[in-house]
Amino acid sequence: MQDIAVYDHLRSTDPDDDDAVYRVVGTRPESVTLLRVSDGDGRRANTGEVVTVSHETLSTFETVENPDGNRGLLGTVGSAVSGAYWSLRAGGPLMIAGVLMAVVGTLANVGLLALSPLAVNGLIFLGFGCILLSLVVG
Repeated sequence: MQDIAVYDHLRSTDPDDDDAVYRVVGTRPESVTLLRVSDGDGRRANTGEVVTVSHETLSTFETVENPDGNRGLLGTVGSAVSGAYWSLRAGGPLMIAGVLMAVVGTLANVGLLALSPLAVNGLIFLGFGCILLSLVVG
C-alpha cells in the first residue's frame, strides 16, 4: 500500500481480524500508527486503541471511507449542537452570560419579549461585550 497519509482510514483484509476501521494518526519510514475508530459493524467506537504496524503488515489493509463521513443530516445537526454546547462550556460563565444576554436582547428586539428599547440595546451590547471579553481572556 502506497501513499498512506495521516487521516486516511484503513481496514484489515485478514479474515482472522474483525472489520474494525482505523484512522492513520502517524507515519514513519518503518511503520504506521493507527487509531481504532469503529467496531466490526462499522459503528463509531471511542476505544482509544492505538496500534503500530509495519509497512509490510500494512499490505494486508485496504483503504475505506471515514465512518463519520456518512452521518447524514441528523448527525450533522447533532454535531453542530454538541459543538456549540462545548464551545459555551469552554468559554466559561462569562461566555454563557454573554450569550444569554444577547439572545434575550435579540428576542426582545424582534418583539417576542416586552422590553424597552434601552434595555434591548443594553442587553445586546453587554452580551456581545461579554462574549468578546471571554474570547480575549480565555
